[in-house]
Amino acid sequence: MASLVALQATPVAFDPAGLEAKQESLFANLRSLRKLIVAYSGGTDSAYLAWAAHHVLAEGAIAITADSPSIPESHKRSAEQFARECGFRHEYIATYEFENPDYVKNDKDRCFHCKDELFVRLEAYAKDRGYDHIIYGVNRDDLGDYRPGQGAAKMHGVKAPLAEAGLTKPEIRELCRQAGLSIWDRPAAACLSSRVPYGTPVTVETIKTIEQGEEELRALGFRQFRVRFHGELVRIEIAKDELAEALTPENAQAFSAIFKRLGFLYVTLDLEGYRQGSLNAVLEHLA
Repeated sequence: MASLVALQATPVAFDPAGLEAKQESLFANLRSLRKLIVAYSGGTDSAYLAWAAHHVLAEGAIAITADSPSIPESHKRSAEQFARECGFRHEYIATYEFENPDYVKNDKDRCFHCKDELFVRLEAYAKDRGYDHIIYGVNRDDLGDYRPGQGAAKMHGVKAPLAEAGLTKPEIRELCRQAGLSIWDRPAAACLSSRVPYGTPVTVETIKTIEQGEEELRALGFRQFRVRFHGELVRIEIAKDELAEALTPENAQAFSAIFKRLGFLYVTLDLEGYRQGSLNAVLEHLA
């Protein structure tokens, strides 16, 4: 199992009292919301939030995952497993972002259209079943990144209790570790459409090809990676602490076999390794 330090750029010294105070602030906030829906992707942030909501509100909280082609089946399995471990209520709700041309064209606002669709569906669910609020797992660190989904959350009045409590990603992982939650060191997760460069249309066929490639990388034993789609070329990003293993002749041959079988003409390994949001580097050229 990877250590917490390995998941961070540098070791973090936590203030135990400060961290406990932030968690208590989160619990108090959730308690005040009384009956809520957690938008639950299965990643560490939303999983911790779902656990916290269940811890405070019990049956007053439900975690709901989008049933969308853009959510990897591995993420759904992980979401289901963690819900069973913790005993919180978990359901799926169908979303139809691929029927929206503004989503499919994949411009810099794609994530807005995805979250808008999700929150519209969750609002209808909340109205039908008497839930007071919808919350999601954005944390304080996310506020400084380009995340148009936050605009959709604001438009729909979706609350961000982790950010409101001032919790950062490393702090959330540490609180998960202290609570004995299995997701404390889960690799960073994102939807499959985030693997496709802005300006290249997103199709179900493309993202399912990406998903299959990532499943095969996982089967080879790699833990943190992304398959980036560039038409005839695939660009594989693998975490820096796993990059030496990826650079062996045996794995180079395995990568080539996997991705050529999936229809790519050119197979590349990014020497900078995995970094979250690497496709955002082109945004300044899209302004």
